Amino acid sequence: MNFYLCLASLCLGLAAAIPPFDRALDSQWHQWKAQHGKSYEANEDSLRRAIWEKNLKMIERHNQEYRAGKQSFQLGMNKFGDMTTEEFQEAINFYNSSASQRRTKRYLHREPLLAQLPESVDWREEGYVTPVKNQGQCLSCWAFSAVGAIEGQWFRKTGELVSLSIQNLVDCTTSDSISSCHGGFMDRAFQYVQDNGGIDTEECYPYVGEVNECKYQPECSGANVVGFVDIPSMDERALMEAVATVGPISVAIDGGNPSFKFYESGVYYDPQCSSSQLNHAGLVVGYGSEGIDGRKYWIVKNSWGELWGNNGYILMAKDEDNHCGIATEASYPEV
Repeated sequence: MNFYLCLASLCLGLAAAIPPFDRALDSQWHQWKAQHGKSYEANEDSLRRAIWEKNLKMIERHNQEYRAGKQSFQLGMNKFGDMTTEEFQEAINFYNSSASQRRTKRYLHREPLLAQLPESVDWREEGYVTPVKNQGQCLSCWAFSAVGAIEGQWFRKTGELVSLSIQNLVDCTTSDSISSCHGGFMDRAFQYVQDNGGIDTEECYPYVGEVNECKYQPECSGANVVGFVDIPSMDERALMEAVATVGPISVAIDGGNPSFKFYESGVYYDPQCSSSQLNHAGLVVGYGSEGIDGRKYWIVKNSWGELWGNNGYILMAKDEDNHCGIATEASYPEV
């Protein structure tokens, strides 16, 4: 059969499979597209509308359960509304097995761990954390996480909060076999900065969200790294001590579930979240508890912009059996 006839048949088949739209949502659909700069050809518009409606109904069902006290967090429609779960997982998956060899530097190890730690910590309040940024289409969450940890440690050392260049890492850690927009790892970023003798400032080397030629300029360096520490894997108490005594900590997590995709507020807990299948990176900037039951959480800075989650942040369940792998691959730089 002619290729174009096959394509036409496929489109007709897909169109036939699309359920009727809820016309009461027409205005909301158009507003959502305008808000997020979305536009499609006619056939794709129908497909994306169907996916969007399915996601919206899932969000509404979840929030009904939240209001009934069956969930600890709320969901909200956002820029990922036209993506299937499979598309979303592919779009955020930073994990790169060749970049994940973290057995190269010393481990945090204290015997015993500090007995008394603060009940809550928020390094944003102490000036350690730069504003939330947006990684866009580049799978560079690992670079945002690493830069956030370096920024925090540099502030701790110097008292100066410097916004550092994610693009410097994206461009300059790419090899013949690995594109930095297709995954990376935080320890690899720390090692690059150490070997390179510095990392440029964001002002000097701004983010563009794609891999280009490395343009590091030593005169623009805003910070340096002399080593890094891997926190004992799956040990939330060790992670808590590091956050309390060191500052913001880089972590890898499972961020591929629909509930994570549409998180809006509350303490995130999803039984489907894996502690070993890690596909995203963030920055733990503190911890605390909320509600009459004192549910504990980690405060995690994401790199999907301020319109995602709670102004770009998510509260992730703490002391819940290493939920979402929050303590599986945690580390921080030494400056």
